[in-house]
Amino acid sequence: MKDLTKKLADVQTKLKAKKSSYNSFGKYYFRKAEDILEGVKPFLLQHNIYVTVSEEMIAFEPMPVLKTTATISDGTDAIHATAIVGVDLGQKGMQTSQQFGAASTYGKKYALGNLFLIDDTEDADATNQHGKGAAAKVVAKAKPKPAITKEQMTKAVEFVKGGGDISAIKNKYKLTPEQEKQLVK
Repeated sequence: MKDLTKKLADVQTKLKAKKSSYNSFGKYYFRKAEDILEGVKPFLLQHNIYVTVSEEMIAFEPMPVLKTTATISDGTDAIHATAIVGVDLGQKGMQTSQQFGAASTYGKKYALGNLFLIDDTEDADATNQHGKGAAAKVVAKAKPKPAITKEQMTKAVEFVKGGGDISAIKNKYKLTPEQEKQLVK
């Protein structure tokens, strides 16, 4: 097991999993499970290891719950990491297969992220102003959030229905309690 642990530590410290997808509503890049797996591939032959992802339904009531397990193995030993995800069957605008698919995708991403110690925080180099623009940053923080327009609200509802995080909208726009309820539907 010690040998596999060293191999995993090497992958964890050297793995680069790019954020290849862009959310135009929230205006941010994000990483998918496929990005993580693509980043892991160069290590597989180098370390004589393999990675698998499996899913299991662990509950049906009050909602379906998927347990996703990411595994790294050398054929003898294995190390596992899991993620637990509920399937929101009440999510409007999505068919049941899409609801399960969204939960499955989310679970895979987080199980792999747990295994390879990937977090979704933005790295310091991406946000580092290198001493420039500090005053502009303070001014930007003081600027109030704009109210959401009707067109933006329509896009926001679709974004949330498609599995998007409501906090991205709350961070960007000032919402009334009624608008928040509309997003939660």
